[in-house]
Amino acid sequence: MTRQRVARPKRNALLQELVDFYLHSKRFATLKNTTQVEYENHLKQACATRISHLNKPLGKIQARRLHLSHFREAYDTWLNTGVRTANYRAAALSAALSHALETDLIPYHPMRGLRKQSTKPRRVRWTQEQIERFLDVAYSDFSYRSIGLIVHMAYEWAQRVGDIRVLTWDALDLDAQRVDLVQSKRNAEVHLPITDDLTQMLLQQKEDFGFQQYVAPKPRPVAGAYVPYPVDQIDGTLNRVKQIAGLPAELTAMDLRRTAITEMAEAGVDAIGIRMVSGHSNLA
Repeated sequence: MTRQRVARPKRNALLQELVDFYLHSKRFATLKNTTQVEYENHLKQACATRISHLNKPLGKIQARRLHLSHFREAYDTWLNTGVRTANYRAAALSAALSHALETDLIPYHPMRGLRKQSTKPRRVRWTQEQIERFLDVAYSDFSYRSIGLIVHMAYEWAQRVGDIRVLTWDALDLDAQRVDLVQSKRNAEVHLPITDDLTQMLLQQKEDFGFQQYVAPKPRPVAGAYVPYPVDQIDGTLNRVKQIAGLPAELTAMDLRRTAITEMAEAGVDAIGIRMVSGHSNLA
């Protein structure tokens, strides 16, 4: 992702200006493209978080006037979307502030000392019936087809939703019924078969969306272009489909990969076979 440099913020700069400076920095440019997109989305949400006693969004406050208490309040607000999301958002904002500290834009790191909640290992799994009910609802409504495909592909291939949401058509060979993708987390290459049922849905999707690069974009264009679902919109759309399908609220998109890998282990697939699919570097 190529960005032009921005002017160095002044002494009384707002937090949003420090974030913009970071987003256009060499440090940010070293991150993987997928990480850049996620950081930018989370930083946008972080800056829009309202601080009650100041009645201002966090991004509209002068950075030098920010204190740990402001970020505690913001973090508590982020927890409403989940511990994992709150921690990721805090990490992205902390990275931007570290860059500001290193470039002498602020005298201290105002988030230092922020206590974050730990994420407990999840044990939630989708059942086969729940997946089928979800797909029945998603595939019956064009506006939910892309989210249905994201769920279908993440489960069938045991891949992370973050990689599936940005999957492009050039990774698919529908004639050979094969997907070749590089995982963003470990850069592992995986080559997986596509079942007949999923192939039929992908062929239908390509007929409607094959003119642009993403396999499962948002169904409506944004500023005239089709884009992947932002990280912070996946769960909201998935929750609407779950509600229509009468599925438990505890199910999340992230549970699909764990479900698929666990089913492989229970079916007797050995560790080498699982690692070839999951991309994990070791058995643990």
